[in-house]
Amino acid sequence: MQILESPQVPAPVTSATEGKDWRSPFNLVRWFSLASFFIIAGVALGLGYISTRFVVEESIERDSMLTAQFVQAIGAAEIRHASISPNRTMGEMLDPRADAAYPDVDPGARAAARIEFLDHVEHLPDILLATVYALDRTVVWSTNPELIGVRIDNDEELDESFEMKAAVSTSYHEIDEERPEQRLLHEPQYLFVENYIPMFNADKSKVVAMVEIYKEPVDLVERIQRGFRAIWLTTLLGGAVIYLGLFWIVRRAALLLHSQQKQLVANETFVALGEMSSAVAHSLRNPLANIRSSAELAQEIASQTAQKNIGDIISQVDRMSRWVRELLVSLRPVNDDHETVDLVLAIDDTLSAYAPQIQRSNVEVRFTPMTVPPVVSQQVLLTQILNSLFANALEAMPKGGVLSIDVETPAPGEVRMMLNDTGKGMTKQQQQMVFKPFFTTKQGGLGVGLALVKRIMERFEGSVELTSQEQEGTRVCLNFKVATGGEYGAQHTAGRG
Repeated sequence: MQILESPQVPAPVTSATEGKDWRSPFNLVRWFSLASFFIIAGVALGLGYISTRFVVEESIERDSMLTAQFVQAIGAAEIRHASISPNRTMGEMLDPRADAAYPDVDPGARAAARIEFLDHVEHLPDILLATVYALDRTVVWSTNPELIGVRIDNDEELDESFEMKAAVSTSYHEIDEERPEQRLLHEPQYLFVENYIPMFNADKSKVVAMVEIYKEPVDLVERIQRGFRAIWLTTLLGGAVIYLGLFWIVRRAALLLHSQQKQLVANETFVALGEMSSAVAHSLRNPLANIRSSAELAQEIASQTAQKNIGDIISQVDRMSRWVRELLVSLRPVNDDHETVDLVLAIDDTLSAYAPQIQRSNVEVRFTPMTVPPVVSQQVLLTQILNSLFANALEAMPKGGVLSIDVETPAPGEVRMMLNDTGKGMTKQQQQMVFKPFFTTKQGGLGVGLALVKRIMERFEGSVELTSQEQEGTRVCLNFKVATGGEYGAQHTAGRG
């Protein structure tokens, strides 16, 4: 199939400002992909960090609170077990130097209660070091005998724990070689937890001793690490899903905007060309009609030799008139009113109209009518589409060939018409430009036929596809939307009314 070729159309005039504007267009997908990646990555990292810190702090504080409650409960239980007055607490029993300060407590019961309590503290699970401080910050007992009797000065955490009167003071960190009280019995595998557990007097108005416990809760640390992995994996997957989802939405929006922009440019081009072409066409019609009339009169009285030249004049005038008609039709706004059209009947009518030309061109037509649902289009415009396709196919086979027409329903709600010729065909470059207005492959053509076919098909929610091979032929596929009886019948009736 060949496309009618038009004379060269002058390029639109651009202003000096437009000519100098070399800035590349804004790439929405590229900028969104970069900006959203950094924003989502930053938010995901921030949420992951906050979540992991929360898990660590809450888990360790909960473990420390349980340890403190256990230690204080042991102290109260040993006081009762040793039959010591309820007005005394284990905190008052921990400093051996103050044994004489409580005459109401039996020294043996006092020592027994203290020994039992410290034995329980020493055998707490996951313990690295346990130390008991008297009120003057002197170590009165420790699982590390080297610390007993050592006075700890200038320890802000210890001083704050004595004054805060909180149930427990917790921190987790690494070994600090400058702190003399951190003489652990063995090196921890992970970070260790330091707990300051205050021991109060009877009315809990004063901290009289402090139990310091260094722990390495291995099981808790392993659970925290599993929580870390779950939090970070969920955060990364969630961020990736959000990023890909937003990227998909924006990419579709960018493609839609690009398509609409191209359509807008095409519409503006058609409007501008329509105004220009209308003026040119109306100016040419009368001169062409006068030329043809004069040529016909001259042909009646011309000699046999001049007859051929005058016939050429008439044929060229007819060709120019056809160009003018095609140009005006192609640039005319397409009516959006839908109609229910019988595609097979329209093909039969077009074949009947082209029967003489088909016979002269020695072309074999292969078409077997079949029953298909009516399609969405307009009768006049569908006839124009078929005329354009048949004319191109016949012009592509000047020495004869085969023209095959097939109609089928490949899917519910869709009708497809395929037109195949055995003409000259087109190159790949020509196929890429074939639907551009005023592009053609044949000298003397206007190049608006297939552009108008594509425009009409898309206006009625259909599509057109073209494939071709050089010296083998061209295949044009028209995809129509099936008309629903109520909707399009009503529109057709309203339009006629």
